[in-house]
Amino acid sequence: MSSKTKIVVLHMKELIYTGIFVALGILFIVLLVIMFLPGKDSKEQSSNAPGATEPSGATDQEPEDDRNAPVSSDGIYIPGIYTTQLVLNDQTVDVEVIVDSESITSLRLINLNESITTMYPLLEPTFDSLCEQIYEKQSVNNITYETENKYTSLVLLEAIKNSLEKARNSITESDSADSSGKTE
Repeated sequence: MSSKTKIVVLHMKELIYTGIFVALGILFIVLLVIMFLPGKDSKEQSSNAPGATEPSGATDQEPEDDRNAPVSSDGIYIPGIYTTQLVLNDQTVDVEVIVDSESITSLRLINLNESITTMYPLLEPTFDSLCEQIYEKQSVNNITYETENKYTSLVLLEAIKNSLEKARNSITESDSADSSGKTE
């Protein structure tokens, strides 16, 4: 019997490099799958008046939650989700504002697709910059922006203001007329 024993020597350094490359390869494949799968953003929302736009490109929508919530004297806002629709080159992007009774809890761009981000590359970075300031100040007053982003910032701020106006907790007109106009 002539069998020759072969000895394989594996260096620890080679095993570690191989493991790292395998892990990076798997991570790369997972990222590719996530990037190229269609998103859940394809759900379209209907607007109150199709085709109608305001001069700033923003159209209002009713709040998605708490539509029949009573107005109370506690807090600044009526808690809920409020959206304003921006029309950009016949495509819509919704600016979503989520508030609780005292503060702005979330700001998001909804239905933002690749064609809009390609046509308006400053939209997302400008929105993120505005969001940071709004979260910090809890107000849309005294917000600063760069001059190169002026018009993008103004359109986004107007949409955020429209959503916050819908969320404002104010006394109804009939209540204010009763309290100020009656004398007995």
